[in-house]
Amino acid sequence: MEASEIEGRTFMQAISEKYSPENFPCRRGPGMGVVVVPSGSQGSPMKDRLNLPSILVLNGSGISHAGEEGEIAAFCAHVVELDLSHNKLQDWYEISKIVSNIPNLAFLNLSSNQLTDAVLDPDCAKAFSGIRRFVLNNTQVSWDTVQTFTRQMPELEELFLCLNEYTTVTLAAMPCSTLRLLHITDNSLHEWNEVRKFGSMFPALDTLVMANNNLSSIQDSGEILQRLFPNLRSINLHNSGLKRWEDIEKLNSLPKLEEVRLQGIPLLQAYTSMERRSLMIARLPSVNNLNGSVVTDGEREDAERFFIRYHLNYSEEELPHRYHCLVTKYGKLAPLAEIDLRPRCHAKVEVRYEDKVEQVNIRLDQTVAELKKQLKTVVQLPTRNMRLYYIDKCTAFGPDELKYSARALHSYSIQDGDEILVVPKRK
Repeated sequence: MEASEIEGRTFMQAISEKYSPENFPCRRGPGMGVVVVPSGSQGSPMKDRLNLPSILVLNGSGISHAGEEGEIAAFCAHVVELDLSHNKLQDWYEISKIVSNIPNLAFLNLSSNQLTDAVLDPDCAKAFSGIRRFVLNNTQVSWDTVQTFTRQMPELEELFLCLNEYTTVTLAAMPCSTLRLLHITDNSLHEWNEVRKFGSMFPALDTLVMANNNLSSIQDSGEILQRLFPNLRSINLHNSGLKRWEDIEKLNSLPKLEEVRLQGIPLLQAYTSMERRSLMIARLPSVNNLNGSVVTDGEREDAERFFIRYHLNYSEEELPHRYHCLVTKYGKLAPLAEIDLRPRCHAKVEVRYEDKVEQVNIRLDQTVAELKKQLKTVVQLPTRNMRLYYIDKCTAFGPDELKYSARALHSYSIQDGDEILVVPKRK
């Protein structure tokens, strides 16, 4: 294998290959991209024209270093989003040479580049100062590196740190007051003492996505939670290790919380899907979106009423505090009546033929033709000479002729006490 293949390619080589006119025809329509004609690049190996969109996707392109900075500046001045995931970048200085020459860059994805041992100098981090959304998933970057970035990125709003094998969080000396979203799924942050540090590190945090961390409990009091996360609107704790309703109810202390995602936790395994949702809604009165679905006013009332009835047989000592709040709102509710909605299988009817009346038990799942066969011995008429009429005793409707041989009797809504009138056909 040649040395150049081992080392990988430059950023500009990857751009030239992917976005050349042959591979990436000129696009039409507003905002789709521009045709760049470099100036003063006599002798440059670059092609004369490149059709570059404002969103560059160069994932898995074998990039290991920047290349000629002047060419990056000439070609990428309009670029606002850059995906460099799954490349061979291992040096923050090389990455900074790319970023510093893209002045309008707002989104940068460096996922799955091996940056574990890369050392970040604060001056180097200044090149990233204009980025608002930063993705560092599966890079194993240290917390020291993360905090060097947050100190030098005054516009940072969204930070993605998934799959980085974090077991602890290093508390930052200086908070990042601009960050709104922290996406830190698939790590090993089991202890609340680590998670709570995000409150002081990111005081404006609006959304915390912590799925697949197996968080064991929420240990702070409601008063402390309110101070730690005063702006948190959305939290995702999918597949955490929460086992107590007390942990769920602590979320009510977050003053701006509206959206919760909480599936796959041990606490809910014993319940049906309907019970899970209803019990969660009833315990989280301020949440208007649960597991991605809007909670309507009607659904909330149904859930709160269900919550009261669910706990009717609990002892006074076992009743949760929320039960008493809801009883104050709705009163003590009686259990719902159990109504059997299964279709009736039989009915006891009066069969009238001429001056004779006989009580007959009939199956309602049979057809009119089958009923005629059943009545053949009762009225002593062959089925072909028989006409049947149904008389509803409750409503006095009828007589309604049962003229369709294949129609099932239950479709006539026959009840106990109704009458079947048998009339011989005239020859």
